[in-house]
Amino acid sequence: MTQQSAGSSISHEKDANIPELTRSAILVGVILGIVFGASSLYLALRVGMTVSASIPVAVLSITLFRALSNKFGLPRATILENNIVQTTGSAGESIAFGVGVTMPAVMILGYDLELTRVMLVACLGGLLGILMMIPLRRAFIVEQHGVLKYPEGTACAKVLEVGEAGGSSARTVFTGFGVAFFYQSAMQALHLWKEIPSLALGWLKGGVIACEVSPTLLGVGYIIGPRVAAIMVGGGILAALVLTPMIAFFGQGGQGAIFPGGKPIPDMSPKEIRDAYILYIGAGAVATGGLISMAQALPMIFASIRSGIKDLGRGKSASTNDRKDRDLPLWVVLGGALLLVSIIAGSHLIPTALPGRIVGAFMILIFGFLFVTVSSRLTGEIGSSSNPISGMTVATLLLTCLVFVMAGWVGAEYRLAALSIAGIVCVAASNGGTTSQDLKTGYLVGATPAYQQIAILAGALSSAIVIGFTLLLLNKASTVVTANPEYLPKVNAPNAASLTETEAGPDGTNYKVWRVLKPLIGVSAGKYLVDDQGKAKYLIDPAINGRVNKRDDGSEVVKFDAPKASLMALIIDGVLQGDLPWGLVAIGALISVVLQLCGVPALAFAVGVYLPLAASMPIFAGGLIRWICDQKGPKYAEGEEDSSPAVLFSSGLIAGGAIAGILVALLAIIPGLSGLVDIGQYLPSGFHESDAVAMVTFAILALMMILVGMGKWMGESGGPNSDND
Repeated sequence: MTQQSAGSSISHEKDANIPELTRSAILVGVILGIVFGASSLYLALRVGMTVSASIPVAVLSITLFRALSNKFGLPRATILENNIVQTTGSAGESIAFGVGVTMPAVMILGYDLELTRVMLVACLGGLLGILMMIPLRRAFIVEQHGVLKYPEGTACAKVLEVGEAGGSSARTVFTGFGVAFFYQSAMQALHLWKEIPSLALGWLKGGVIACEVSPTLLGVGYIIGPRVAAIMVGGGILAALVLTPMIAFFGQGGQGAIFPGGKPIPDMSPKEIRDAYILYIGAGAVATGGLISMAQALPMIFASIRSGIKDLGRGKSASTNDRKDRDLPLWVVLGGALLLVSIIAGSHLIPTALPGRIVGAFMILIFGFLFVTVSSRLTGEIGSSSNPISGMTVATLLLTCLVFVMAGWVGAEYRLAALSIAGIVCVAASNGGTTSQDLKTGYLVGATPAYQQIAILAGALSSAIVIGFTLLLLNKASTVVTANPEYLPKVNAPNAASLTETEAGPDGTNYKVWRVLKPLIGVSAGKYLVDDQGKAKYLIDPAINGRVNKRDDGSEVVKFDAPKASLMALIIDGVLQGDLPWGLVAIGALISVVLQLCGVPALAFAVGVYLPLAASMPIFAGGLIRWICDQKGPKYAEGEEDSSPAVLFSSGLIAGGAIAGILVALLAIIPGLSGLVDIGQYLPSGFHESDAVAMVTFAILALMMILVGMGKWMGESGGPNSDND
């Protein structure tokens, strides 16, 4: 499609009269960006991935403005206003991914998570990624039009064009949202059925099959498709039904604890074996898979760098009166980028002496432009969903830690410095790729690039501020403070008199804080409140990578595995501290190498190894449903699959389930409220703990998705091709 033919509504009217960057468009985009950003953060913490929000935001925008027009007689939004909404709203998802895969590592490293640190990383990284991508627009979007396909951006443009020409409805998205919201709330808040039904295999010691009956993960599986979903569950099966039973079998005669485990293997449950050993294997596999994906993209990386450097010169001399080719002034871009880097160097994000802050800011500038360029190019080649942002972040973290080691900077403050640098680069690369995708959509529908750039800057800033609060609220809601002796160390803290940090316990008494960063014999890693003699009184178990999912009063909480953030913590400790179980990490790395040699994408398999099998199974179910619907259901033209009714329904499932999960988690902040809404306690004994009841409810949810995918329910009237005037 050429720019001249993109959108019949704008091909023969005066450009100056087309409403585009309006207050209503920005406001709706900001609200939708915050909603999808929160749901994406929840998803990143659960399974380490997100899905593009551009298409569902575009569909919702068209429908909301159309409904307002029909109800109040307001002028209908133009295609360019709807494009501004999706541009503004898309920033939330990309920032949520960058924050979700890096910032939780602060707690995994043993520190308390600060709101200002999360907000600064999100804001500075998000804005920097947008500004660094702007000079690349002509090279990637204009000059390589037809070469770089930008699959999601092109699909989003088609949705906008169809909505402009013949009407559009978000009924399918809203229905999916409502179904998932009700389902998740009934399961987690009302406790009407079990969340993770499981089956222990008596003939295989340590082998447990489990499935989290989650609408969010079911929707993710449908969107990513059968191949990736099958590869992920393959990794989960290897970890749960091969590696865990092997460790249980070979360790059954052991009498003492084997590092990094804290107790003998025969005394461990399958979950404890996973926490002590499998997670290190999975982290090694994920790191290697990320580096492999980076290596495969090296030809495109070098081409992107050359194009980016060349286009910087063109950007200075480019001058045009055509609004469709007008970017923000280059002095704004360069001045803004330098200002952001100066703020980074002067803030506490890099908590070191002045030389460390200067070096850190310089690395952010270099790595930021490098990986924003790479991310923008790869988004055009393979789409945002397949963009290896995690691999770029791993590379940034490895290089940063190596620079610190060579400079002799290995103190505790440099752990936070390395993580903050990688976090900003990760957010910048993620948002840079999203920006390029949005600008491609705008190019196809005849938008003004400068207005889009202003819109996504507004969306990034608003989403970044809210993301910080969301992350801390989720962590606070599911943090467990327990006095259960099962979780407390049997030995006293060494040198208790030297502990200076104090914190009030649930009983109101001030205790000393004992932070165990690495497992010791008889002591699991964690944050303990101890008395003056060093005796542990309480364990403060965070939501991120915590091991206690039940409070002392019996109420359950949701924990987040945060697989990518755990990987970041592993790399930092491995390079700067050098005290990791490298044998386990190496096993994971070699698993990825073997899979890649066999022609299987290593990163997807590695994420499956790291995650619990319970998280991979619903993703596999969604992918299986996608395969059935692709074989037997309606056929779509190339590029239209991303806006099919089933994909929109799945997007609604993801958003509805995630938002419900966040709200349910926040109930735990108010004492007694979780128990007040717990209807399950009044049901017949064992009903809400029944595996069969949980699987039946999940089967009903899967049947709904099949009906949508087969065109038997919602159908075209719920998709983007309908006219509900």
